[in-house]
Amino acid sequence: MDVSEPASISSGIAARYATAVFDLSKDDKAKGLKALETDIDALSAALAGSDDLRDLIASPIHSRDDQGKAITAVAKKMSLSPTMTNTLALMASKRRLFVVPQMLVALRAMLAEEKGEVTADVVSAKALTKTQSDKLAKTLKERVGSDVKINATVDESLIGGLVVKVGSKMIDTSIKSKLAALQNTMKEAR
Repeated sequence: MDVSEPASISSGIAARYATAVFDLSKDDKAKGLKALETDIDALSAALAGSDDLRDLIASPIHSRDDQGKAITAVAKKMSLSPTMTNTLALMASKRRLFVVPQMLVALRAMLAEEKGEVTADVVSAKALTKTQSDKLAKTLKERVGSDVKINATVDESLIGGLVVKVGSKMIDTSIKSKLAALQNTMKEAR
């Protein structure tokens, strides 16, 4: 049995919805992509901060009608664009709300590509200040050749330093990895 199949099916579903939402938003010249970016940020924050919302989209216990009514109410309360509100309602009617997180990731990638932007995932031992974040973005822009949006997270187990991932490249300057490398070197010397 191939356990990766459900994940690939989910990502395929998410990609189709993301493409449709992106194309519809792009066609709306007035406020389309800007509204889409606002919607993505708002939905991502809501999903990160609400167990109830994550339960609503993931749990099969809720009926189609309940999911549809609840997600429409949430979308109206969050002042999401009509395109996103209608898409979420359609996804609820098709029992596809469980792919919303993957759809948001795909939409974020499409927006970044449209803007010519690259996203860098940065993990640090302490939260980066605005100055540090700006300086890092400037340095990465010089290396990559395009604008860099930083997606910063904190992992105190790094002790110090950074782990930066841009596309398929990773730069690990954390003290944790240096200690691990030193430990491996010491083991080999025995």
